[in-house]
Amino acid sequence: MMQCKNINAVDQIVTDRYAIYQGDSCELIRAIPGDSVHFGIHSPPFEGLYKFSNFDRDISNNDGGRFWEHYAFLIAELFRVTKPGRLHSVHCMQLPTSKTRHGFIGIRDFRGEIVRAYEDAGWYFHSEVCIWKDPVIAQQRTKSIRLLHKQITKDSAISGQGLADYVVTFRKPGDNDEAIAGMFDQFSGVDLDISRAGYEKHAARTRMEGREPWPFDMWVSVRVWQRYASPVWMDIDQGNTLQYRSARDEKDEQHISPLQLDVIERCIDLWSNPNDVVLTPFLGIGSEVYSAVKMGRRGIGFELKPSYFQQAARNIAALAREDSSNLISLMESRQ
Repeated sequence: MMQCKNINAVDQIVTDRYAIYQGDSCELIRAIPGDSVHFGIHSPPFEGLYKFSNFDRDISNNDGGRFWEHYAFLIAELFRVTKPGRLHSVHCMQLPTSKTRHGFIGIRDFRGEIVRAYEDAGWYFHSEVCIWKDPVIAQQRTKSIRLLHKQITKDSAISGQGLADYVVTFRKPGDNDEAIAGMFDQFSGVDLDISRAGYEKHAARTRMEGREPWPFDMWVSVRVWQRYASPVWMDIDQGNTLQYRSARDEKDEQHISPLQLDVIERCIDLWSNPNDVVLTPFLGIGSEVYSAVKMGRRGIGFELKPSYFQQAARNIAALAREDSSNLISLMESRQ
């Protein structure tokens, strides 16, 4: 890993593939050298919606101006450490308003607030994708009257669509000194056949039409890119997340919402090269660093809450054990 001087963390685990630190990301990120991170991805606290811990330093415990003051500092630090011409992705959603807190039932443009905060810090707004979520599951989880069919029969002026997820991506100005190049050879998501058998069926149909099919690797890459290039991702496995149950702490008003690994892997595959450094300032239970290591990158993450940090350490260590087991099985099969 890169040399990070004066990391004053409560706890840390540093290997040649990843470094995770327990502590306040607003402090720890200052030890990361400028222009050194190739890609970053995180899901910030959704201001005013969820509390993740009872720590006074937890950004999720700040509302309004104080939240944006803390988050703006972190955004500026992310800008400093990112290499010129490289990107950082933010997972977010629009936020519901409530009758008791806001005086009306509706939604708030949290996604837009994030975009403006990043632009204020000097980032270019590079791209965005909307991620479909099942409104039935959302209603069961949130109990929102906006999504109840009963509300349609009473007064649909209160009814509204479910809230999708977004990934908004920002680029640091400057020239990228190392191209992110190459074709896709894997797919993260559901319902896309890129198997050799699938290719053979495609090739047979193409030849029957009097055309020569692409080579297998080109066919795979084009099909994957057609999915990833879509402005709406409807093929994310919502259940593909890391284990989190033992991260819960009874003393905290807590919310654990691990980001789907499909989403993280797509972003890493799109916007980083093998062996690149991938940073997340909100490690949580380890999803971003886990995915970075799984995909042959190097991961760095910061996490304030001890139980989350400990679960992240277990999750990433389990990946390392799985990789070792797979390597042993491969060696034994060749003997």
